[in-house]
Amino acid sequence: MAVLDEHYKEALKSGKTDYSLNGYLPCLEKILRNEDIVANINLGILDIQLKKIVGTYSHLRGICFSKSFMPLLDNDTEFKTKWSQLCNSHLNEGINHPIKVYEYLNQFYVIEGNKRVSILKFFGAASIAAEVIRLVPKKNDKSIINCIYYEFLNFYNKTKINNLWFTKKNSFNTLLNLLDSYTIKNNFSNNKYKHFIIFIYDTFREVYLKLDGEKLPITTADAFLEYAKIYGINEPIKEKELEKTLKEFMKELTHFNEKNVDILVDSSETSLNMLSTISNFITPSKNLKVAFVYARTIESSGWTYGHELGRQYVSTKLKGQITTSFVEGVPEDTNRAYNYIKELAEKGNNVIFTTSPIFRTATLKCSIEYPQIKFFNCSDDSPYTHMSCYFGRTYEPRFLTGLIAGAMTKTNIIGYSATSPTSEVIGSINAFALGTKLVNPYSKVKVAWTREWNSHSKFSNLETKLLKCGCDIISNRNLTLPRDETKKYGVYSMLCSFKENSNIPDRYLAAPIWNWGIYYENILNNILNNTFSTLLDMFNQNSKLINFWYGLKSGVVDVYYSKKYVPIEVQRLVEAMKKMITTYEFNPFTGPIYDNQNNLRLSSDELAAPDEILSMNWFVDNVDIIEPYIKEE
Repeated sequence: MAVLDEHYKEALKSGKTDYSLNGYLPCLEKILRNEDIVANINLGILDIQLKKIVGTYSHLRGICFSKSFMPLLDNDTEFKTKWSQLCNSHLNEGINHPIKVYEYLNQFYVIEGNKRVSILKFFGAASIAAEVIRLVPKKNDKSIINCIYYEFLNFYNKTKINNLWFTKKNSFNTLLNLLDSYTIKNNFSNNKYKHFIIFIYDTFREVYLKLDGEKLPITTADAFLEYAKIYGINEPIKEKELEKTLKEFMKELTHFNEKNVDILVDSSETSLNMLSTISNFITPSKNLKVAFVYARTIESSGWTYGHELGRQYVSTKLKGQITTSFVEGVPEDTNRAYNYIKELAEKGNNVIFTTSPIFRTATLKCSIEYPQIKFFNCSDDSPYTHMSCYFGRTYEPRFLTGLIAGAMTKTNIIGYSATSPTSEVIGSINAFALGTKLVNPYSKVKVAWTREWNSHSKFSNLETKLLKCGCDIISNRNLTLPRDETKKYGVYSMLCSFKENSNIPDRYLAAPIWNWGIYYENILNNILNNTFSTLLDMFNQNSKLINFWYGLKSGVVDVYYSKKYVPIEVQRLVEAMKKMITTYEFNPFTGPIYDNQNNLRLSSDELAAPDEILSMNWFVDNVDIIEPYIKEE
């Protein structure tokens, strides 16, 4: 009996300490007062995790326990006697009788069996059998938790898995898609979802918690899904290999909830100027091996050709300090691309540039495996601890080409061939449309999607649709190969005008151009002189990540236009606006700006911040999407 008294005494002490910090056990009665419950479903007897039992149903029961389910009533109470008797039963024969709970928003509240839960939590048990009654709240699209819960209901109905919870919308749907292609490689069970939990998820959870994953402000399911997005769901997971990978991968998870990103908008930043100046006076002490990864061949793709011009430029500028190589025609499949990038890492390259957003996942996977190598992915995606991202503010030259289109259109209807509605693409479309509107308030921009980033045939198919809409000028018209007068820029798409009843361009008017060599020279110079890490430190306060996003001022992006076909007055306007953008006297995204649903997005004279442009998901008021974009599975 003395042992039982000591157990209760210890539990009571823990309870009072917890109460002073966190208060009483939550009460579902109170939580549901203003909630509309639309369904009450008995799920039967289930094994549920004790950590997901977070409260009791009754207020009177709730005041007997602290938030951690430890007792609060003193030694001379009947409560203490019953708790001790039940504790004795647990120690001698175990607690086998199921408790009864309500499940609400994937958490459990005890109807019967509070003391049993208290004792099992005191002894650190993992789970308990429970009769579960699900309370389903009315759908509320304005509540993130409610939306996630409805995704969970769909996930549970298909898998009967109830021990996962995510903190971001669409996570359950993403995991379900991954599980659709998951197959069991042995005959352990016909239930692949049960197999997944036992042999994949539980193993991940064990290693993750061993590495102190519970200290991160995310759920274990959040962490697993981020891991699975990169590495897939493989069977079986080997604990030693997983532990090695997770040690590095968890550095990425520290930025999960909201990536704290500094957007480095130009090389004119004071600190970066200082570093560039320093690099001119320091003699490099090493020779870098630098590799470039191209998705298409140099001969068939203007995008690849542009990056190849950048490689050639930096190879000449930094001759004797770097050795460059490239691999072209790399498959756009993540697993196959990973093998190519890994081979470059194994060959001893110090720096690897992957020149397309489609290589983001493969690059990140390799960067975690080879943390001593500096990896850069060309995309407007958020950066990572192991992998930097670099891109250009394409919306700036797009705005200038919009000026040309708006001034030269005769029908006031301008077409735009777009790949897919990523934030970068949407920002470019909007800037282009704002440019057309500045010189022609009657202009309309018709947008159609290719759903592919570099397909000449799909761009050609869109031209037919856009021309039928009355467009006489089309932006972003794909070129099979760079034309002679633009070859030196690596131009792969143009702003083109069309004759009536013809789908063949009669004039190639303008295009944004890239000068990738400037980026590569800047980055590699700083790595050569050991100033790249210093640069990151200078802008990397409070564990911030750096996104390199240079614009017209740096020369990374620019605009090409035909001196023959673009009227001289329009040329002067373009040059004047270009100068104003580079000196920050003008921002294309200056309010008032309304979206195409007539919502005010930017007030008068309000400027869009870099992060707002990078996350843009709406279209300005003179943009018309002629067909909805449906994501292809």
